[in-house]
Amino acid sequence: MTSLSLKRLTPQQMIEDLPAFMLKIEQLAQRLGMDLSDYQADHIALRINDSEIAQQARIEWAKRGVEISQAEINGRPIIVSEFSSPLQTSHWAIECLELPFPAKGKLYPQEGWEHVEFVIPSQAETAESYLEDLTKRLPGLTATLSQLDELDIKMKLSSPKGEGERLNNPTVAFKHQGVCIKLHPHSLKAIVASEHA
Repeated sequence: MTSLSLKRLTPQQMIEDLPAFMLKIEQLAQRLGMDLSDYQADHIALRINDSEIAQQARIEWAKRGVEISQAEINGRPIIVSEFSSPLQTSHWAIECLELPFPAKGKLYPQEGWEHVEFVIPSQAETAESYLEDLTKRLPGLTATLSQLDELDIKMKLSSPKGEGERLNNPTVAFKHQGVCIKLHPHSLKAIVASEHA
Protein backbone atom coordinates (compact mmCIF):
# COMPACT_ATOMS: atom_id res chain seq x y z
CA MET A 1 0.00 0.00 0.00
CA THR A 2 1.45 3.38 -0.99
CA SER A 3 1.73 6.32 1.40
CA LEU A 4 -0.86 8.06 -0.79
CA SER A 5 -3.49 5.42 -0.14
CA LEU A 6 -2.62 5.19 3.57
CA LYS A 7 -3.36 8.91 3.85
CA ARG A 8 -6.50 8.68 1.63
CA LEU A 9 -4.80 10.88 -0.95
CA THR A 10 -5.08 8.77 -4.10
CA PRO A 11 -7.21 10.44 -6.80
CA GLN A 12 -9.84 7.68 -6.44
CA GLN A 13 -10.10 8.12 -2.65
CA MET A 14 -10.20 11.89 -2.97
CA ILE A 15 -12.98 11.72 -5.58
CA GLU A 16 -14.91 9.45 -3.16
CA ASP A 17 -14.43 12.11 -0.44
CA LEU A 18 -15.48 14.97 -2.74
CA PRO A 19 -19.26 15.00 -2.01
CA ALA A 20 -18.67 15.33 1.76
CA PHE A 21 -16.13 18.10 1.18
CA MET A 22 -18.40 19.99 -1.24
CA LEU A 23 -21.22 19.78 1.31
CA LYS A 24 -18.95 21.62 3.78
CA ILE A 25 -18.18 24.20 1.07
CA GLU A 26 -21.92 24.74 0.49
CA GLN A 27 -22.55 25.02 4.24
CA LEU A 28 -19.80 27.64 4.56
CA ALA A 29 -21.27 29.59 1.62
CA GLN A 30 -24.67 29.52 3.37
CA ARG A 31 -23.12 30.77 6.63
CA LEU A 32 -21.66 33.64 4.62
CA GLY A 33 -25.00 34.41 2.98
CA MET A 34 -23.64 33.62 -0.49
CA ASP A 35 -25.31 31.61 -3.22
CA LEU A 36 -22.49 30.40 -5.46
CA SER A 37 -24.51 27.89 -7.48
CA ASP A 38 -24.54 30.15 -10.58
CA TYR A 39 -20.81 30.83 -10.53
CA GLN A 40 -17.99 28.73 -11.97
CA ALA A 41 -16.18 26.49 -9.47
CA ASP A 42 -12.90 27.14 -11.19
CA HIS A 43 -10.62 24.74 -9.38
CA ILE A 44 -10.17 22.67 -6.27
CA ALA A 45 -7.00 22.53 -4.21
CA LEU A 46 -5.51 19.89 -2.01
CA ARG A 47 -2.99 20.17 0.80
CA ILE A 48 -0.14 17.75 1.38
CA ASN A 49 2.52 18.13 4.08
CA ASP A 50 5.31 16.08 2.51
CA SER A 51 7.12 16.87 -0.77
CA GLU A 52 7.62 13.20 -1.71
CA ILE A 53 3.93 12.46 -1.23
CA ALA A 54 3.04 15.61 -3.19
CA GLN A 55 5.22 14.28 -6.03
CA GLN A 56 3.43 10.88 -5.88
CA ALA A 57 0.08 12.72 -6.00
CA ARG A 58 1.30 14.75 -8.98
CA ILE A 59 2.14 11.55 -10.88
CA GLU A 60 -1.23 9.93 -10.07
CA TRP A 61 -3.33 13.00 -10.92
CA ALA A 62 -1.39 13.35 -14.21
CA LYS A 63 -3.18 10.15 -15.31
CA ARG A 64 -6.49 12.04 -15.07
CA GLY A 65 -5.56 15.18 -16.97
CA VAL A 66 -2.80 17.39 -18.23
CA GLU A 67 -0.52 19.81 -16.38
CA ILE A 68 -1.13 23.31 -17.69
CA SER A 69 1.12 25.24 -15.31
CA GLN A 70 3.95 24.94 -12.85
CA ALA A 71 4.58 28.26 -11.14
CA GLU A 72 6.73 29.33 -8.24
CA ILE A 73 4.49 31.23 -5.82
CA ASN A 74 5.81 32.29 -2.42
CA GLY A 75 8.91 30.14 -2.94
CA ARG A 76 7.27 26.79 -3.70
CA PRO A 77 6.00 25.03 -6.80
CA ILE A 78 2.27 25.05 -7.46
CA ILE A 79 1.09 22.61 -10.11
CA VAL A 80 -2.15 23.19 -12.00
CA SER A 81 -3.73 20.33 -13.96
CA GLU A 82 -6.79 20.36 -16.15
CA PHE A 83 -8.91 17.24 -15.72
CA SER A 84 -9.61 15.11 -18.81
CA SER A 85 -13.21 15.13 -17.65
CA PRO A 86 -14.32 17.68 -15.03
CA LEU A 87 -15.07 16.56 -11.47
CA GLN A 88 -18.87 16.62 -11.20
CA THR A 89 -20.41 17.83 -7.94
CA SER A 90 -23.92 18.94 -6.94
CA HIS A 91 -23.93 22.31 -8.78
CA TRP A 92 -20.55 22.41 -10.44
CA ALA A 93 -18.20 20.81 -12.94
CA ILE A 94 -14.68 21.53 -11.67
CA GLU A 95 -12.12 21.74 -14.48
CA CYS A 96 -8.78 22.10 -12.69
CA LEU A 97 -6.75 20.84 -9.75
CA GLU A 98 -4.28 23.00 -7.84
CA LEU A 99 -1.54 21.02 -6.14
CA PRO A 100 0.74 23.21 -4.03
CA PHE A 101 3.92 21.58 -2.80
CA PRO A 102 4.31 22.09 0.96
CA ALA A 103 5.75 25.38 2.22
CA LYS A 104 8.84 25.03 4.41
CA GLY A 105 7.96 24.86 8.09
CA LYS A 106 4.20 24.76 7.56
CA LEU A 107 2.14 21.72 8.54
CA TYR A 108 -1.55 21.48 7.77
CA PRO A 109 -3.61 19.85 10.53
CA GLN A 110 -5.45 17.88 7.86
CA GLU A 111 -4.26 16.74 4.46
CA GLY A 112 -6.67 16.36 1.57
CA TRP A 113 -9.15 18.75 -0.05
CA GLU A 114 -8.59 22.26 1.28
CA HIS A 115 -10.37 24.88 -0.80
CA VAL A 116 -12.46 25.57 -3.86
CA GLU A 117 -12.02 28.76 -5.86
CA PHE A 118 -15.01 30.35 -7.57
CA VAL A 119 -14.86 32.91 -10.37
CA ILE A 120 -17.00 35.98 -9.81
CA PRO A 121 -16.02 38.25 -12.70
CA SER A 122 -14.82 41.78 -11.96
CA GLN A 123 -12.43 44.40 -13.32
CA ALA A 124 -11.00 44.98 -9.81
CA GLU A 125 -7.21 45.13 -9.62
CA THR A 126 -6.85 44.93 -5.82
CA ALA A 127 -8.34 42.60 -3.23
CA GLU A 128 -9.96 45.57 -1.41
CA SER A 129 -11.78 46.84 -4.51
CA TYR A 130 -12.71 43.25 -5.39
CA LEU A 131 -14.33 42.80 -1.96
CA GLU A 132 -16.29 45.99 -2.60
CA ASP A 133 -17.51 44.52 -5.93
CA LEU A 134 -18.47 41.25 -4.21
CA THR A 135 -20.66 43.03 -1.68
CA LYS A 136 -22.60 44.56 -4.60
CA ARG A 137 -22.93 41.22 -6.40
CA LEU A 138 -23.69 39.14 -3.27
CA PRO A 139 -25.93 41.25 -1.02
CA GLY A 140 -26.17 38.46 1.58
CA LEU A 141 -22.41 38.68 2.10
CA THR A 142 -22.59 42.39 3.06
CA ALA A 143 -24.70 41.59 6.11
CA THR A 144 -22.37 38.78 7.17
CA LEU A 145 -19.07 40.69 6.93
CA SER A 146 -19.64 42.45 10.26
CA GLN A 147 -20.34 39.10 11.97
CA LEU A 148 -17.32 37.05 10.85
CA ASP A 149 -15.84 36.89 14.38
CA GLU A 150 -19.08 35.56 15.90
CA LEU A 151 -19.37 33.03 13.05
CA ASP A 152 -15.72 31.97 13.61
CA ILE A 153 -14.90 32.70 9.97
CA LYS A 154 -11.52 34.15 9.00
CA MET A 155 -11.32 36.41 5.95
CA LYS A 156 -8.09 37.02 4.05
CA LEU A 157 -7.50 39.43 1.18
CA SER A 158 -4.53 38.74 -1.09
CA SER A 159 -3.16 39.34 -4.55
CA PRO A 160 -0.94 36.30 -5.22
CA LYS A 161 0.99 36.52 -8.46
CA GLY A 162 3.16 33.91 -10.14
CA GLU A 163 6.22 34.78 -12.15
CA GLY A 164 5.25 35.94 -15.65
CA GLU A 165 1.52 36.37 -14.94
CA ARG A 166 0.15 39.46 -16.65
CA LEU A 167 -3.33 39.38 -15.16
CA ASN A 168 -4.06 40.60 -11.63
CA ASN A 169 -6.26 38.07 -9.84
CA PRO A 170 -7.07 39.47 -6.40
CA THR A 171 -8.49 36.90 -4.00
CA VAL A 172 -10.95 37.07 -1.13
CA ALA A 173 -10.83 33.93 1.02
CA PHE A 174 -13.10 32.73 3.81
CA LYS A 175 -11.97 29.93 6.10
CA HIS A 176 -13.91 28.00 8.74
CA GLN A 177 -12.92 24.73 10.47
CA GLY A 178 -10.34 23.69 7.86
CA VAL A 179 -12.56 24.44 4.85
CA CYS A 180 -11.90 27.42 2.62
CA ILE A 181 -13.79 29.23 -0.14
CA LYS A 182 -11.77 31.56 -2.34
CA LEU A 183 -13.31 34.03 -4.76
CA HIS A 184 -11.46 35.69 -7.62
CA PRO A 185 -12.29 37.56 -10.83
CA HIS A 186 -10.42 35.41 -13.38
CA SER A 187 -10.23 31.68 -13.98
CA LEU A 188 -6.97 29.78 -13.50
CA LYS A 189 -6.98 28.97 -17.21
CA ALA A 190 -7.12 32.72 -18.00
CA ILE A 191 -4.21 33.35 -15.60
CA VAL A 192 -2.16 30.54 -17.18
CA ALA A 193 -2.94 31.96 -20.65
CA SER A 194 -1.68 35.37 -19.43
CA GLU A 195 1.66 33.76 -18.52
CA HIS A 196 2.07 32.68 -22.14
CA ALA A 197 0.82 35.96 -23.64
